[in-house]
Amino acid sequence: MDGAADADVADADVADAGDAPVVPDAPVAPVVPDAPVVPDAPGEAASGPLTADIPVPVLLVTSGTVAENPDVLDLPAAIDPAFTGAMSTLAPPAPSAPPSTATPAATSAAPPAGPVTSTVVAPPGPEEAPAWEPAPAGQSSPRRQRVEGPEPAAALTSDRLLSKVAAPPVGGWRRWLYEVTFGAVNVGDSDKVRLERAQDNIIAARLGGHTRYVPVLSRKGGVGKTTVTTLLGMVLADTREDRVIALDANPDRGTLSDRSPGSADFTARNLVKDRFSVTTFSQLSDYVARDGSRLDVLASDTDPAIAQAFDDSDYRAVTDILGKYYSIVLTDSGTGMVHSVMKGTLEKADAVVLVSGGSVDEARLASETLSWLEAHGRTDLVSTATVVINMSGGETQVDIDQIEDHFKSRVRNVLRIPYDKHLAEGSRVELAKLRPATRAAVKALAALVVSELQRS
Repeated sequence: MDGAADADVADADVADAGDAPVVPDAPVAPVVPDAPVVPDAPGEAASGPLTADIPVPVLLVTSGTVAENPDVLDLPAAIDPAFTGAMSTLAPPAPSAPPSTATPAATSAAPPAGPVTSTVVAPPGPEEAPAWEPAPAGQSSPRRQRVEGPEPAAALTSDRLLSKVAAPPVGGWRRWLYEVTFGAVNVGDSDKVRLERAQDNIIAARLGGHTRYVPVLSRKGGVGKTTVTTLLGMVLADTREDRVIALDANPDRGTLSDRSPGSADFTARNLVKDRFSVTTFSQLSDYVARDGSRLDVLASDTDPAIAQAFDDSDYRAVTDILGKYYSIVLTDSGTGMVHSVMKGTLEKADAVVLVSGGSVDEARLASETLSWLEAHGRTDLVSTATVVINMSGGETQVDIDQIEDHFKSRVRNVLRIPYDKHLAEGSRVELAKLRPATRAAVKALAALVVSELQRS
C-alpha cells in the first residue's frame, strides 16, 4: 500500500512538471546566520543582509522620480533660503525579524516603474509671528499695567489728580456770559486773545546755549533808540523766565537810566573797576537798577568827561561779566558807527535792531547804516536785522508805507511803532500806560527778535 501511494505522488509531480517550464537551478546565496534584515516596506525592494547589532537610520526623501545615480539625493530645486540642509530626525529601525532563508530569486524585485511616493519632509522655515490682536475691552496693555506694589510719589501728578477745567475768558462779553451762568457756559477766548498767547509763547521760548547780545543801533540821535531799547527790554523781561539786562554803552552821556524805572548807585564804569571782585550775581545786583520792572539796567556815567573813557576794552570786560548771569543783553549803543565801543558791540552781536524815524533824512541814514554793515563784512546782521520805524514822537507828512517798502527789500523784519502820548513825554516808561496799539507793536518786536535769536 505504501509503495502504491508513493507511486501516485510521483506521477502527480511529473504531471505538474509537464505543465510549467523548468527553471534552471540558480546559485543559492549564502545566508549569514544571526544577521538582522531590514523588513521590506510595501512597494520597495527587499533589503539585503546587514551587519549585526548596527542600527541603520531611515532617510525620508521628497517625492520624485528615482535618481539615476543612487549616491545623489534628488531634492527639489525650490528650497526655502533658510534651509540649512538638515533633514528630519533619523530614527533607528525597529527590531528586525529573524533572518529569512528565501533565495535571491524570491527576495529580489524590480524597482517600481512610476514615481516613488514617500513621506514629504519640508525644510524648517522661520516661525510665523502671531497676528496682532487688540486687548479685550476693559483691559489695558501690559506696558500700561501697574507693577504690583506701592506707587512712587512721582505718580501723584496734577494731570492725574485734577479735573480738566477750561480757563474762563479774560474779558468782554465772553467773560460776562461766563459769570452770569456761574461758569456753566464757557465759550472760550476770542481769536485775538489766542494769538496774543501764542505770541507770548514765542517771546518766552528758551534760547539755551550761550548769552545772546542784541545791540540797538542808530546813525542819528533823537529817533527813539533809547526808548525802543527800554520798551523791548521790559517786554522781554516781563514775559520771559530768565534774566534780561539793558546796557547803556553810549560813549557820551547816556539816558537809558532816565527812561527806566529805578536807580542804582553804581554805573558801568564802576563795574569795570571792580570786575575782578564781582564773582556772584548778588554782588552784581548792586551795580544794576531794577524798580517796578524785571528789566535790569546798567547805566552809564552822567559826566560826559568820564563817559568818554568807556571804550572797546571796557565794553568787552562788562559784557563778559554779564554773560555769566543773563540770557539776553541789550546794548543801547551810541550815535554813529565809528566810535570805539561799536567794534566790540558788532563782534558779539547775534542780531541787531535798527531804529529809524519818520523823516526823510532819518530813513536815509538808517539805510546807510545797513550799507555800512555790508561794507564791513556783516551781511549776516543785515539780512536778519529788524528795522523799527519809530512814530511815537508824533505824526508826519512823509509816506511811511514807502519807507517800509524800502527796508523790506533789504532786511527780513520791518515794524512800525505808532504815536503814543506816554512815550512822547520823554520820561520814564511804564508799559501799563501805553496804548493798546503801541503795546501790541512792542510785543511783536520782541517776538521778532526772539525768533531771530533762535535761528542764530
